[in-house]
This record gives sequence, structure tokens and C-alpha cells, in this order.
Amino acid sequence: MKTVLVIGGGVTGLAALYELNRWKKENHSDVRLVLAEASARLGGKINTVKAGGFVMEAGADSIVARKANAMDFIQELGLEEEVVYNAAGRSFIYSEGELKLIPADSVFGIPASVESLAKSNLVSAEGKVEALKDFYTRNEGFTKEDSIGKFLEHFFGKELVQKQIAPVLSGVYSGDLNDLTIASTLPQVFDYKESYGSIIKGFEENKKKWQSGSGKKFISFKGGLSALVEAYRQKLDQTEILLNKKADKIDKANGCYRITFSNGETMEADHVVLGIPHPAAEKLFADQALEKEFGGLKNSSLISIYVGFDVPDSMLPEDGTGFITANTEELGCNACTWTSRKWEHTSESGNLLVRLFYKSSHPGFSSLKEMNQEELLKMALRDIEKGLGITAQPAASEVTSWTDSMPNYLITHPQTVAALERKLNENYPGIWIGGSSYYGVGIPDCIENGANIGKGIIENL
Repeated sequence: MKTVLVIGGGVTGLAALYELNRWKKENHSDVRLVLAEASARLGGKINTVKAGGFVMEAGADSIVARKANAMDFIQELGLEEEVVYNAAGRSFIYSEGELKLIPADSVFGIPASVESLAKSNLVSAEGKVEALKDFYTRNEGFTKEDSIGKFLEHFFGKELVQKQIAPVLSGVYSGDLNDLTIASTLPQVFDYKESYGSIIKGFEENKKKWQSGSGKKFISFKGGLSALVEAYRQKLDQTEILLNKKADKIDKANGCYRITFSNGETMEADHVVLGIPHPAAEKLFADQALEKEFGGLKNSSLISIYVGFDVPDSMLPEDGTGFITANTEELGCNACTWTSRKWEHTSESGNLLVRLFYKSSHPGFSSLKEMNQEELLKMALRDIEKGLGITAQPAASEVTSWTDSMPNYLITHPQTVAALERKLNENYPGIWIGGSSYYGVGIPDCIENGANIGKGIIENL
């Protein structure tokens, strides 16, 4: 009898087991399927917390609707009736002591028309004129493996990129744009430059793809994103699920692999899926040959702070859903989502719920890591007072630190992952890496990656 062990109960591991579990039932296979999760819960970076009449997502808070609609997992898991969409609203950038609207006719801060550029109050007249060179400057050397920051600055100039585009795009992809490739972030900017001769014109011609009339670009579930995790768990009826089961070591043994757990127990498996962050995966091997490949992968840190108030969210600016901080000098936070405005299901009474993000890219982050939860909450309240003018006392809060667990896709990321895959295939056939450390950070990306791993194991079985 063959054994497949999935280490890590995040959505990648769950999706892999879903494929294997279904195949096992359909083919009446005797393969043993086991999931080992180090913590007391499944879900990984999906973790819904409910308190004080609020629904708070300690990790990921939504799924990109465009990607989810192109896949079948919501229907397969029976979650159609649970889907909720974000409320349409405008986003702001906190700059020069005030909230300034990101132009409505823009995509990740990139103007989708000349009118959008002209009306921006984030960029000076000189910066707008410089950005027009996008229409007459040809691409003569950039490829999709080049830095997206340098690419955009070459055609738009520094001011538009630094004041309007970078705050948005860096927030989405968690890193300095100069360290991120076009291919791993927004490859469409390259395609539009090649096809239309202008990035702005490309977005203008493809506006419907990016800006739906309803503004419903993201989805969640009535009870929070953990509904997705629970739906997967219920489908794994042919899988042994082991919680509080931390894997410490992987050794080759008898033509397969012996996994040693922190409690001293061992298990042998023919296939092992590492659905855990790459630093945890690296620690399982006593193999210096893998250190170089794992060493090329980088993570950053993030602190998420939810604060709920016993005041109506109508206190917020009309038609807004949050702001991004333009620079690191004005506020301590990198961004603030007005959760109760953006997601109606998160506040039973319609009271105000906001979420602040503090990233390791901020110069002051090192001091944040030393703070306890009470100190972090006080800092968040100061940012809320300065950014939104709200001085009420919190009715609920949730502070979560994601230390060294937010993947950064550097320019060398594709080559690093490919080299790691080759090394594992050569020396550890039957061991599979998966998850946001390697193949995409969004929930649909992780689900697709997990499903592909499951199908790959099935072919081997």
C-alpha cells in the first residue's frame, strides 16, 4: 500500500488532498492519505476570527473574483450560496497629511486614460507631462524578467510611479517594485506596451477586463474565508487528518521517506507534499545541497491589526473603502482597509471595523517587532486618529504577526524555484513543494498549485 503524506494544512495542501481523496474513492484505491498540521487548526494563512459582533480575517481576507470565476472550486465544494462580494468604493492614498483619491479610471494606480492622468491630484503638472512619454517612447530592451519598477519609471517617469503607482502595486505584491519582475507581478503592462505602443492606451482598450461596472472584484463567504477550509475538510473523508503534528525531519528509508515528528513518532511515505513556507521546508532536510536553492527564496513580515468601534462606519469618508500610505514618514501603517464598509458581512450592526497593515518594508518595523499586543494596538489607534480623525475607544481588536512568512518574488524567483525543483527531482523523487513560497500568493493560485500536485501524484500512483 502506498502512502501520501501532506505536511501543512493550508489551502495548497487541502487542494492537493482533495484531488487525491476524490481519485481514491473513484478508483477504490487502498492508497493511504495523511495530512499532518503542526498547529491546532487547518487553514494556514486563512483564519477567520469572530468577536464583538465582527468577522475578522487574521490572514488573507478575500479571493480575486476574476480568478475564482475561471475555476471550479466554489461549485465543487458547494459554496455557491455562501459567496459574498466586496462593496464598490473608492480608494485613497494618505499623502501630505490628507486622504487623496486614487483616480477612478486607473488600474493599480496606472492611468487607464489621459483624462485619468490629468485629473490626478497626487502628481504635479510636471509629473503628468513626463508621464506622457509613455505614448512616444518605444520599448527597445526590456523583457518580462526585468524589474517592473524600472520598466514603469522608464516610460512614466519617477513621480507618477513613486506617488501614485508604487504605493498601490507594492501593497499588492509586498515588495519594492525595483526588486520584482514584470512577469511575477503585472505582465499585462509589458503586453500592452508591445501591442499598443502605450501602457495607458493598453489599459484603456482593455478597461472592461479590469474595471467591472459593479466593482465586485473580490469574493469571500458569509461566515468568513474559513468556510473554504471547512468545506475542504468535509470532503476529505478518506484522509487521516492529524493536528498538532509537527514534522521535524525527512530521511530516505527503504525506497521511500521516513518522516520524524516532534513527539518522536515516525511515518514512512512514498510521496510527501511540503505545503509549508520554504523556511520550514528547508529545516526538514539535512542536506547542504539544497541550502543554496532554498536560500534564494525571500520572505518579509507583516503585522495585521483589526480595530472595531461602537460607532457607525458612516463616520468614514463617503464612498471609500480604505487608504494606502504614500510614504513611510507620515503614518506608521502601510495601509488601512475600512473592512465594515468593504465587506458588509463583517459587521452585524454596521459599526466601524478597520484593518491596518504594518510591513517589514517600513523603516520603523524593527521596533514594532519588539512590541506586545497592547503596545501595537495603541500605535494603531494613533494612526487611526491621525489618518481618519477617529478617537473612539475600541470595542474589539485582533492583532496578528506574520513573521518572515510573506513571500517576496524577487527578480531571480523563477530561476530559483526551477533550480530547487531540479534538485529535488534528482535527489528526492516523490517529494513535492507547493504553496505561496513558490507558485503564486493568491488563494486561487495556491488551489491550482495544490490540485496540480495532486494530479501529478495520481499519475505516479
